[in-house]
Amino acid sequence: MSTSMTSASEAAAGSRWHIIDAEGHALGRLATLTARLLQGKHKATYTPFIDTGDFVVVVNAAKVKLTGRKEDQKIYRQHSGYEGGLREVRARLVRQRHPERLVEDAVHGMLPKTKLGAAMYRKLKVYAGPDHPHAAQKPAKISASEVA
Repeated sequence: MSTSMTSASEAAAGSRWHIIDAEGHALGRLATLTARLLQGKHKATYTPFIDTGDFVVVVNAAKVKLTGRKEDQKIYRQHSGYEGGLREVRARLVRQRHPERLVEDAVHGMLPKTKLGAAMYRKLKVYAGPDHPHAAQKPAKISASEVA
């Protein structure tokens, strides 16, 4: 007796590629959509303990929008582990030096803090400009209405 339903592990093997243009979109809304795609919550075969998510390519990350005064007030913190090893950088400087990091950190914070979350995070590809090397994977473009 065969069933037409696929298991979650079979669905995970058939992951797709999506491309999102971040230009002009709010960082948080973009990150929630990206995190949902990475986790596979948009699929009927979503299973919390299996990585059923898709690959996501985010382009134009340097042009993502920060609302309010976050450009000057939002602080990214890193600690080396040594005494006095706390480094704080404003979002404006992060955008100038490593614009991909704005999107990467926002999405990373929305994923599970487990080995499974780390596997999902590895499926995220972020680029500051409009060019990306993933054309061979034929990523499907996500429309602006889904991001906004």
